Amino acid sequence: MSGAHLPGLVRAAAGKRIVCVGDVMLDRFIYGGVTRISPEAPVPIMRRTRESAMPGGAGNVARNLASLGLAVSLIGVVGDDGEGRELAALLGDIDGVEADLIAMRERATTLKTRFVAGGQQLLRVDAEDTSPIGAASEAELIASIADEASRASVIILSDYAKGAVTDGVIAAALAAGKTYGIPVIADPKGRDFARYGAVDLIKPNASELSTAMRLPVETDQEIEDALTAAQTALPAKSIVVTRAAKGMSYAANGEPIVHLSGQAREVYDVSGAGDTSIAALALGLAGGGDLADAVALAIAASGIAVGKAGTATVSASELLSALQLGLHNGGVSYLSVEAATSQIAAWREAGLTVGFTNGCFDILHPGHLRVLEEAKSRCGRLVVGLNSDAS
Repeated sequence: MSGAHLPGLVRAAAGKRIVCVGDVMLDRFIYGGVTRISPEAPVPIMRRTRESAMPGGAGNVARNLASLGLAVSLIGVVGDDGEGRELAALLGDIDGVEADLIAMRERATTLKTRFVAGGQQLLRVDAEDTSPIGAASEAELIASIADEASRASVIILSDYAKGAVTDGVIAAALAAGKTYGIPVIADPKGRDFARYGAVDLIKPNASELSTAMRLPVETDQEIEDALTAAQTALPAKSIVVTRAAKGMSYAANGEPIVHLSGQAREVYDVSGAGDTSIAALALGLAGGGDLADAVALAIAASGIAVGKAGTATVSASELLSALQLGLHNGGVSYLSVEAATSQIAAWREAGLTVGFTNGCFDILHPGHLRVLEEAKSRCGRLVVGLNSDAS
């Protein structure tokens, strides 16, 4: 697969609506510095300097979808509390996201609080109720799915095992997908993948696949064995397994299992990479691509996400730039001046410092390399100009 058509799928998906139903939560980050150990117990004392919050779980999937240029109908539950109202406000500030959140008096909003010092997470404190939601709230979610699916291109079940993705919700999503002829994809949790029924695509990571199938998944052959077992055991039409730096593997309709490697690059932070991949899979399907196309886009988007700090999102312009440069498969592309200018703009949009140097490199010697290495050390991306086309 050359990948030349992938940018067209990204553009075709722009503005398409995705219904994302699942466990929404609030991610809070408390930052500070540690200078000493407590005299009360062998634990660090952190002096708090700042705090931030963002949508997590299905809320972060919605962030990723919107960043990729898709319209999002987010369906979930929160508590009738301050955290729920804060989460609703954060989601309301995201262009392209329409959040339909049911406030439950009997339930607290899922809150994950992370304490970070010196770039390292010291502690995470979870406040949550993981029991299945009640019948009344489930009925409201089911009604919302039926309402929103009529204008959607894809339905996502984003399950974090916090109680929102019940068997009834799964059945409603599958029924809506059948009624409107749109794919349903699931990001699963737990051992029982069969509960997601005949979804069009289920996307576990390697560890989750290993847990569900009770098989090792370290090598390509072990992945193939686990995927073969999953195809036999599950009604899902296709299975995509994410494998971190090893890329992704997928199986569909009894066809040979395919392994796609990711672009080798420095991994800065893997937080939220799974949410980026499920969003990019939806993007590919919404744009009219097949499973192979969707997986290729997911690999490209995830590769960008892990190069950023924190629970990062990937923009459509970043993804297009990566595809144009052939970063999704390690290839090299020749760009027009306009495309190169767009690439530089995307780097700047991503917060990178762009440097420039030029010269004659007909004969590359150690002096050239030292200059280039020094220039690269002072910026996030370095553009090298040649004095002539003959160089």
